[in-house]
Amino acid sequence: MSQGESRKRPRSASPSGAGTLPLTPEKRVSLVKLTSNYRDWGVEEVCCFLRTQGFEKFEQLFRDKKISGIALPYLTESALEELGVSLLGERLKLVNCIDALWQKPIDVKVFNDPIHGHIEMHPLLVRIIDTPQFQRLRFIKQLGGTYFVYPGASHNRFEHSIGVGYLAGQLVKALSERQPELRINHRDILCVQIAGLCHDLGHGPFSHLFDGKFIPLARQGVKWKHEDASLTMFEHLIKSNGLEEVLANHGLELPNDLVFIKEQIRGPKTEARSNGEGCNIKYSEWPYEGRPREKGFLYEIVANKRNGIDVDKWDYFARDCHHLGIRNNFDFVRFLKFARVCAVGKRKHICTRDKEVGDLYNMFHTRNTLHRRAYQHRVSNIIESMITEALLLADPYIKINGANGKRYTISTAIDDMVAYTKLTDAIFQQILNSSEPELEPAREILNNIICRKLYKWIGQTQPEAETTIRADEIDGLNDQVAAAIPSTPLEVQLAPEDFIVNVIQMDYGMEKENPINKVRFYCKNSPNQAIKIRKDQVSRLLPERFTEQLIQVYCKKTDEQSVEAARKHFVQWCINRNFTKPRDGDIVAPELTPLKPDWNDQDSDSDDSDGPGYGNVNSHKAKMQLFK
Repeated sequence: MSQGESRKRPRSASPSGAGTLPLTPEKRVSLVKLTSNYRDWGVEEVCCFLRTQGFEKFEQLFRDKKISGIALPYLTESALEELGVSLLGERLKLVNCIDALWQKPIDVKVFNDPIHGHIEMHPLLVRIIDTPQFQRLRFIKQLGGTYFVYPGASHNRFEHSIGVGYLAGQLVKALSERQPELRINHRDILCVQIAGLCHDLGHGPFSHLFDGKFIPLARQGVKWKHEDASLTMFEHLIKSNGLEEVLANHGLELPNDLVFIKEQIRGPKTEARSNGEGCNIKYSEWPYEGRPREKGFLYEIVANKRNGIDVDKWDYFARDCHHLGIRNNFDFVRFLKFARVCAVGKRKHICTRDKEVGDLYNMFHTRNTLHRRAYQHRVSNIIESMITEALLLADPYIKINGANGKRYTISTAIDDMVAYTKLTDAIFQQILNSSEPELEPAREILNNIICRKLYKWIGQTQPEAETTIRADEIDGLNDQVAAAIPSTPLEVQLAPEDFIVNVIQMDYGMEKENPINKVRFYCKNSPNQAIKIRKDQVSRLLPERFTEQLIQVYCKKTDEQSVEAARKHFVQWCINRNFTKPRDGDIVAPELTPLKPDWNDQDSDSDDSDGPGYGNVNSHKAKMQLFK
């Protein structure tokens, strides 16, 4: 026998001389091929999976109970205890190992995102992305009319939503890995990711312009926000694409997990919020149905109603700053490194290290900077006002097919998701390129935007400290400006409809409150104990107030005489209402500003007080007499 043949001979035989010795567990692993779809696994495939993950000791338990792949989604920590896995640590490790089947499937897709780089998306998330309802977000600008001011702001709700879904997964996975005792399972992770992905499904054309300006005027008395439409659109997305079975196949429990997803987007049904960004949820009762109090911290990931620190802001801060060319001072990657869940009373909240408190103030300062420089830019606001006017004029004449052949207008499309799915920024081009005579007024406004024939900026002012413009006053402000006729004669008479007055509420997301007061921190030496950090413990250079109003005034007439008259109306109105002095008040109305004594700049150095309205008025008059 040759040497080669001898090497092929079995190393040993059974005592009876027939057959070979039983294969070792390592050898048996190679005989069982695991498919990518765990739902197709039989009992032996499940046992093979356990061996590959180092859980050979539980193989016989699973074989005795005949656990196949279809049962894996339902193996919670308590179910494993009933199965016979006695030690808590082993149960948690086994649950995390099984959860990895859903979080790291073979058929993931990779998205190359300009902000987050190459990101992996779970197959279930990809199924949601590849629907008409989600793809619609490609055609809705993230910043609405701001794109007409910042040429780089061409990004849309589609990429932002993918970014939020990714960051939601990053945060919840970081918490799960750092604190296994939280018992975050694959269902929790998938639900949080889906909520982040779908939180903006309800946005209309030009994003916040639609629900913040157009709908309140077109459907007066109807209380509607894009969060409401996001829930309805999400339900429509699931049903119209037959995704209920897909959700169940990936381990989600219906309808409980769908309730959890919608609560993350909109909040609890009983919750009354002031501005949708941050509010104080009462501690008397647990207001949610999707998850128990022990997992309440999961509601702080996508849309944090407690303090406004959530992944939605993290993505749009980074993404908007990138496209606007504005510096982002907040590092969300660092927050992920220090995020922990700590008990606060009867609830659990996401906390961060005490040394990160300054970075959180930077986060809200970045938000304020974005509003001042971009979101509330004076040209952006007037362009959005002009688009709103055009949509209102075109509303009765634009017809959109909805369910069962029923037709809807722009403003009533929110009542039917089939029609609303077809409503995007494309409505701008539809009106602009139309030939119908009834759309001529709207077409003229949009053409003026394209040709940069905009309404004229008149000025900006603020109410005095501790006073604000009430909501019921706003509609009558243009009447007040038109009625504020200065004592000096004007060459042009202006009517209330010639003025546009925008009242802008600037804050840190919680009106007058400091959102950092709602944040809890932990120390290095006591990572499980939550503490508060007062503002005076951080720095004395932090803001004293966390809210203010800005009042912007525009004139629809663009000829030079009308604009000059409008500016004097505006200055006189500021005098009448005791508002702050317009920045160019001394230039546009030098005969009016000396009439308001407290507008004199008492803080200026004496050698700089050499112009109208600067320094002491009597001193200025004396100098003029001297030169005469």
